[in-house]
Amino acid sequence: MQYLLPSVLATALAMSYSAEAATPADTLVIAQSIDDASSFDPAEGFELTTVQSFNSLYQRLIQSDPHNPIALKPTLAESWTAGDDNRSLTFTLRPNSQFSSGNPLRPEDVIFSLSRVVKLNLEPSFILTQLGWDANNVDSMLQKTADNQVKISWTANVSPTYVLSLLSAPVSSIVDAKQALSHQKDNDFGHAWLGQHSAGSGPYKIRTYVPHEVLVLQANASSPEGAPKLANILIKNVPDPAARRLLVEQGDADMARNLGADQMAALKDKPGVKPLAIPMASVYFLQFNTEASPLLKNPAFWEASRYLFDYHGIADDLLKGQFQVHQAFLPEGYLGALKDKPYQYDPEKAKAILAKAGITHASFKISVTNQPPYLDIAQALQGSFARGGVKVEVVPGISAQVSNNIKSHNYQASLSSWGPDYFDPNTNAAAFAYNPEDGSKTLAWRANWHIPALSQKTLDATAESDQQKRVALYEEMQKEVQQSSPFVIGLQARNLIAVRDNLKGYVQGINPDMVFYSKVSK
Repeated sequence: MQYLLPSVLATALAMSYSAEAATPADTLVIAQSIDDASSFDPAEGFELTTVQSFNSLYQRLIQSDPHNPIALKPTLAESWTAGDDNRSLTFTLRPNSQFSSGNPLRPEDVIFSLSRVVKLNLEPSFILTQLGWDANNVDSMLQKTADNQVKISWTANVSPTYVLSLLSAPVSSIVDAKQALSHQKDNDFGHAWLGQHSAGSGPYKIRTYVPHEVLVLQANASSPEGAPKLANILIKNVPDPAARRLLVEQGDADMARNLGADQMAALKDKPGVKPLAIPMASVYFLQFNTEASPLLKNPAFWEASRYLFDYHGIADDLLKGQFQVHQAFLPEGYLGALKDKPYQYDPEKAKAILAKAGITHASFKISVTNQPPYLDIAQALQGSFARGGVKVEVVPGISAQVSNNIKSHNYQASLSSWGPDYFDPNTNAAAFAYNPEDGSKTLAWRANWHIPALSQKTLDATAESDQQKRVALYEEMQKEVQQSSPFVIGLQARNLIAVRDNLKGYVQGINPDMVFYSKVSK
């Protein structure tokens, strides 16, 4: 299929690398890779490119405040009340809200949007099926109670507070049912059409999408949040980070996303450009398979390893500010995240711990993907552990191979990262502090770490409505994992981007979806 772009956007696409270039005054031009995009349907899109688009294209009943993500603010919902049964929420919809098509927002749209996620059963559907929903019962869980009200019920033992967090996730975006169903094929709820189009109430709508080339968004002046400041967003596919850096440096792009430390260093002190290092909710950690050898199951070895991870050497020297030191499983910026850093690189202290435990000639293999920064970090750990008398062999491989080996318990140690699926502490607690008997392949399961008491605390935290008590539970769990577990958590990533210095109003939060373009001007 061919697409004809408006002349101003075609001009932007054709911009050369010549100096003194300028982007159109009404268009935000972004250079990034969009090769990962598979579908712009919020029931399926789970890659960086699509997730970053959803706050522009869609709205949810409630969403995180861009300037204070922990606070949920009413969006398409005007208000809500929890049921006395602690298993339901009733939402009153914001009056006079409409979609980009002009169709008014109705309770039927909310019911359609949430139920189709469960019935399509695509990758992000697990976020909502946690509520006990499935294709057979979801219709009974969603009920129109008035022309402007909808009741959402669930069967799982989770609190309304937790459910609100799930309803703020991109997968809970509210879709224009009339528009989606007008494009339905084979009872797919409009899924195929929504893969390359949008049917939301966000500040923008998809105007043109050419896979592996360009995504063009057009302003939706009727959005309930108000018209955006710029008429267009043009996201140009530029797979090479060095080329992205050059485009923003020369003014051919207003923003370059997902740069590396080398590109950021090259932009330092360049006129007209502002490099930004924004904390991301992605933590990097060393993980031991406790069943691989008696050494890797020994808590004394876990403790010594905490003093053999060269935190600042890796974050500041090796990776040049691309990471910050962080030692808890909840990333900074999340409700209840611990900020203390009780461990520092101290090979002599590690030697003393190992000697006291009678551990000699310690060695293990790290399985790691052969891509930066993973391989770089693993090689740095090889050196830092050696200075503590522990021999480490780095075993690099392609990502799929390494992942499959870890999931099949065919490894001794791994250097991995973990990012959130939704903005709630449970998204990480359910990975690091939860190993249920149902065989869920959580990080704790992959480490062969059997923790029934800690797993129960993870469940208790999702059932707790009192925020103070919930925070206390997550702090307690983090300390347990931090002090004695097969995880050595050491780093939190930063999102490296560069913007032209005339750009104003851009907001980016800690989660991948927290990208806000509607207030941008230049």
